[in-house]
Amino acid sequence: MHNILCFSRNRCTAVERVNHDTLKSQCRLQDTTMGACVEITVRTPDLEITDVTGSVHRSIWGGACDASGALKSVVGTRVAPGMLKIIRGLIGDKPELQELSFMVEECCHGIILSFTQDVLRTAPKDEAEALAYYADMVKENIRLLNRCAAFAPGSSLLGGIEPPGE
Repeated sequence: MHNILCFSRNRCTAVERVNHDTLKSQCRLQDTTMGACVEITVRTPDLEITDVTGSVHRSIWGGACDASGALKSVVGTRVAPGMLKIIRGLIGDKPELQELSFMVEECCHGIILSFTQDVLRTAPKDEAEALAYYADMVKENIRLLNRCAAFAPGSSLLGGIEPPGE
């Protein structure tokens, strides 16, 4: 039997407001080869990362481990343009840390998307006008593309916008 599912992945990012000055973003990953969780705490309004924790419950590199030490290097970084290169540079490119680095990035994108909710609520009520509104919103901020299911390639909200390089 060919084409049997041999890999599956479930990744979820959630953001919660802890208090007036603090947001917390958590990314959980479960797939065939790895189980991990990363959580960042961000101070508003400057969006500085004030704490990062992370753990790997299981991986192909061995059993469970506390990855917080490697992740602490991003404390003090701001959630802002250019953060992806900074995060990758600070955490490093060891294979066992690459997925955690990506999860920190996902937490940061979750923070950005949490501020986008208010803008999404201002969309026109007319369906055609709303689709144009969302498509224009993504065109103006291409970083939204593929950061949530609503803005994933193929979504009707994108109005035919293709990811850069495709």
